Amino acid sequence: MHVGVSSFAFGWAVRHGTPPLDERGLLAFAQRHGLSVMQLADNLPAHAMSADQLAALVDAARAATIAIELGARGLTEAHLETYLALCGRCGAGLLRFVVDAGDYEPSAASLRALLANAVPAIEAAQVTLALENHDRFTAADLRRLVEDAGSTSIGICLDTANSLGAGEGLAAVVGELAPLTVNMHVKDVTITRPTHQMGFVVQGCDLGRGKLPIAEAITQVRAAGRCHSVLLESWMPPGHDHCATVLAERASAELGIRVLKRWMGMPRPMDG
Repeated sequence: MHVGVSSFAFGWAVRHGTPPLDERGLLAFAQRHGLSVMQLADNLPAHAMSADQLAALVDAARAATIAIELGARGLTEAHLETYLALCGRCGAGLLRFVVDAGDYEPSAASLRALLANAVPAIEAAQVTLALENHDRFTAADLRRLVEDAGSTSIGICLDTANSLGAGEGLAAVVGELAPLTVNMHVKDVTITRPTHQMGFVVQGCDLGRGKLPIAEAITQVRAAGRCHSVLLESWMPPGHDHCATVLAERASAELGIRVLKRWMGMPRPMDG
């Protein structure tokens, strides 16, 4: 599995950095840490970039020997067609999709039909489509969708925290989805009781300092043998102002990539 970084490792910096972190900033982070892949997710959407901007990124990434993966939100036939074309322009072999977008929440039946119709185009593009576990669908629902598609060009982007929104823990999610996982997003969370003791508060934290058994999940996904890449993400909670939040997020990313590289058995000479 290749180790890399997603633009969602810098969710705050993309929106509130001074200047905002852009695709070239993400590439610089990947290059400085000796990573082999970067993923432009829907907070840095490739379809919103100009042709010149995208071409310049592709050239710079190729020179740095860093592969580009793309990510999008809102799985419709038109949006999938747009992103398959963008994958061709970027040389991206993996396309991660979050199914839902705003009020668009397609049923499992409509998704099943969409994927069946899209298989020829996905295979012709030589792209692997990765559906991300993202709150609404259970791991079993996603497994059935991918299996029913009947193509090795469709798999799962397994996020270590998202399925908490569907009431599922990481161990259960990995048990269902590891054999179908082609891309992995790692982020950690704390789970604490508030002072009133009525419930739990789930909040992002530095990788390796939370409650999720992420190293074990990586081992299980790796053993399944289908995963192309494992990428750092983050749910950094906000600080007292945007500047403090962006600085804390950057520090967390620096720590997180060192932890991820250690779990993946990578050398550390580029860290710093």
